[in-house]
Amino acid sequence: MNRIVLSLLLLLLGLPYYTEAQSKLDSVQHIIEVVITAPQSSSKAIIPAQQLEGEQLKALNSLSVADAIRYFAGVQIKDYGGVGGLKTVNVRSMGTNHMGVFYDGIQLGNAQNGQIDLGKFSLDNIESISLYNGQKSDIFQPARDYGSSGSIYLKFRRPHFTSDEKEHWKATFRTGSFDLLNPSVLYERKLTKNINASFNAEYIYSSGKYKFRYKRVLPSNGEVAYDTSAIRRNGDIHALRLESGLYGQMQDGHWELKAYYYDSERGIPGAIVNNRWMNSQRQWDTNFFIQGGWRKMVTERYDLMLKLKYANDEMRYLNPDTTLMFIDNTFLQQEAYASLAQKYQLTDWWDISFSSDLQWNWLRSNVAGLVYPTRRSTLVALASALDLGKFKSQASVLGTFINEKINSDNEQSASSAPNKEEITPAVFFSYAPFNNHNLTFRAFYKHIFRMPTFNDLYYTDIGNIKLEPEYTHQYNLGFKYLKNTMDRILAHWDIQMDVYYNEITNKIVAVPKGSGMYRWMMMNLGKVEIRGIDAVAATTFNLPYDILLNMKGTYTYQKAQDFTHRKNPELEKTTWGGQIPYIPWHSGSFTTTAVYRSWQFNYSFVYVGERYHNSANISENYEQPWYTNDMSVFKTLAINNWNLKMSLEVNNLLNQDYEVVLNYPMPKRNYRLTLTLEL
Repeated sequence: MNRIVLSLLLLLLGLPYYTEAQSKLDSVQHIIEVVITAPQSSSKAIIPAQQLEGEQLKALNSLSVADAIRYFAGVQIKDYGGVGGLKTVNVRSMGTNHMGVFYDGIQLGNAQNGQIDLGKFSLDNIESISLYNGQKSDIFQPARDYGSSGSIYLKFRRPHFTSDEKEHWKATFRTGSFDLLNPSVLYERKLTKNINASFNAEYIYSSGKYKFRYKRVLPSNGEVAYDTSAIRRNGDIHALRLESGLYGQMQDGHWELKAYYYDSERGIPGAIVNNRWMNSQRQWDTNFFIQGGWRKMVTERYDLMLKLKYANDEMRYLNPDTTLMFIDNTFLQQEAYASLAQKYQLTDWWDISFSSDLQWNWLRSNVAGLVYPTRRSTLVALASALDLGKFKSQASVLGTFINEKINSDNEQSASSAPNKEEITPAVFFSYAPFNNHNLTFRAFYKHIFRMPTFNDLYYTDIGNIKLEPEYTHQYNLGFKYLKNTMDRILAHWDIQMDVYYNEITNKIVAVPKGSGMYRWMMMNLGKVEIRGIDAVAATTFNLPYDILLNMKGTYTYQKAQDFTHRKNPELEKTTWGGQIPYIPWHSGSFTTTAVYRSWQFNYSFVYVGERYHNSANISENYEQPWYTNDMSVFKTLAINNWNLKMSLEVNNLLNQDYEVVLNYPMPKRNYRLTLTLEL
């Protein structure tokens, strides 16, 4: 209780950022401009981001960040089902641990297992979600931003006031299937001429109960082994999220301070195997962090940026089933982070930057035999950007220096992993050959790595302190064409396509330890080669009767092959060159939005093609394609100074039975009603 009270006090004290110019914010508020065009910074970037923002996000029948990211090309989501199910993202088949997730410009960390559960982050106060392959096309950033194979940036809403405004209120209530109760409130206050504050609170409850059909067909003869219906249980969740911020402006600069608190208890329904329909495992999560940023243009050519963060993450896992193994484990992670970035404009067309970061990670647990590791990371990045009009380029070199120590009750039998030093480069190019056509060609190469997690290195009887980092080499070649027309019907259209090759070496995999199959160890044995195509097309029509129609489609092809050497020659015969688990050859999405005055109709479709749940691409491991159709209707009413928005959503419209992860059935048709009142 004291911990929660302390966190609440910190949140209520407030927390920071620079509010954008009035003209830009006004343009964001217009639905037409948001839906038709991407932000100016994105369109001019060397490698433009895939982006969802404003009304686009609200139109996607999405409750969490993970739900929205499904509509990006090249993305695979692992979803274990329900409101409280674990949801992680994988881009271009490189693995969850190679993705960086950034919360208002500072990366979210998990040194224990490297995974960020995107289901924890609501869309309630998110302004935009951006996906970058390689890295963000901005050299003025912390060194850690250079350290991922791909990045997802979550930008949260910032207060904005006209000269006569003092405060804003927004209250939202959602209810629907699975006994969902989801109220939230947002309050924004103008404290002084240059300082604004915001506070956001959200509570989620769901029983997690939903009907599903469980059917299995024998691969040998095609006969139905069993076909039954049941109710998914132990998938309930109680979650409280609190966020607060202070946002300040100063001469030639801005600053921010933010705090985040999340507390949840959830059931873990588990896999449906061996006619076991319900598990009793529980998980408690308490996450708190406070972070701040300060940025100033010191001179006309010299910019300075400082970022700081402290995070405290606690997790308890309980398995009360003594017929399996009674487990009651707790884990405590802490992280401290500081970054200083500098940018200098050498000429009108040449910028350079230098960034240096320090990061500390600690892990404590009551797991028997687990050592207490501490990791200190020093990151240094030197980058350069050229803008020669039609031709633009960026290059960066990142130095990463890792030092690890452990605390253990048995110092003689335990030792830490050796220190690591890595130098990794990246280069990006873009070329726009025509003056009268918005056509841009782009290419990049990036070499980067991901460190083994604390679990990989130190987990009791599984970890291996001799593990090396996983290395990735990324090659990308693509183009983008955009056209805004003055035609009466066709207002805008754009298309972009990328072909890419990714190679992952030293991949960390679990292998049997000894002759038995009951004990495992993590080893650097894996190699994966990924060849793919991402394509995105979007268009906007101005139809008669003031109807605005937006359509967007994405398509991804990936051939992600496992070339891992295995000790068992017979096993290697079945896995060598096989498509890696859960990566479909073909996937895509389609969304459309029709706006008529105060009404809005949305439809979205997601398709994931055939795949295997094991690198052995045999019939026993085959997973069928799945797809979902979602629809929603919005109505906006003006009541004095208040805006009331009502929406009705129908998800999985055709009542499909499908699984994203083997033996984790997803919900069938379900509904959600949302009421939002805003001043």
